[in-house]
Amino acid sequence: MDEEKPVPIRVKVLYFGQARDAVGASSEDVTLPSASSVRTLIHESNKAHAKLVPVSGAIRVAVNEEVADEDDSLADGDVVAFLPPVAGG
Repeated sequence: MDEEKPVPIRVKVLYFGQARDAVGASSEDVTLPSASSVRTLIHESNKAHAKLVPVSGAIRVAVNEEVADEDDSLADGDVVAFLPPVAGG
């Protein structure tokens, strides 16, 4: 019996604030391995955009408009937003 090969997933990444400035774009489509997490996407984004590394620790991530943890899984078609830090008052 043939083993099924993992099918990559595609997610749309939206960049806001410092992340948008670092990447030089407001969005991009990213292809990831099928069992990817938010952490995987952050790592791959940092590899692709070196200027993102210094600000990545301050960025919050939302998946499909819900704040996400780094361990949350991603699925094909997800929309991921890299959000600037929120200032409190």
